[in-house]
Amino acid sequence: MGAAPTTIHLVRHAAHGLLPHTLAGRMSGVPLSEEGGAQAKALAEHFQSEPVAAVVTSPVERARGTASPIAAALGLAVSIEPGFDEIDFGRWTGQRFDALGTDPAWDAWNRLRSLAACPGGETMHQAQSRALLALASLRRAWPADTVVVVSHADIIKAVLAPALGLSLDHLYRLTIDPASISTLVLFDDDLRVDGVNRQASGARSR
Repeated sequence: MGAAPTTIHLVRHAAHGLLPHTLAGRMSGVPLSEEGGAQAKALAEHFQSEPVAAVVTSPVERARGTASPIAAALGLAVSIEPGFDEIDFGRWTGQRFDALGTDPAWDAWNRLRSLAACPGGETMHQAQSRALLALASLRRAWPADTVVVVSHADIIKAVLAPALGLSLDHLYRLTIDPASISTLVLFDDDLRVDGVNRQASGARSR
């Protein structure tokens, strides 16, 4: 019989004020909105019934703001993991989506993630690779345990894609809402998806 698996709950950060109209990326000074705060509280209540051994988060403020209530409810410290950071969108960071819609490079990014790159930023392959390496590290550090990871929509999609047989060009087939929970089960030589885009009670975004 093989070693016991590690369960990873991949949580997208809760809502913030720029969410509908601006590409926040790695911007500083973007805290959770009032709605996002309520979502984070609902997530904390949800995970109180789970045997969570560690809470890990992207270094971005909105992710840390989502992870902190979860960790506090569990009596755990928050660990920062750069591997789960938001994509480095380079010169697109902070731009409005309506302005990006006229940029051919933005169109290419959304159609051909396997080939396109963010101007002055990173490729989707680079983002996926660092996130998968971070997952492998969690498997080594927390064998047979449950870990909550707070990250970002595209990073969570990129992590789920190999287990679902999706290429980077097909990430649009996945929906990862704010404050949603997607679950990966990691074995030494395999992985399994146990849920995608689930909501904690009371955490659904408008």
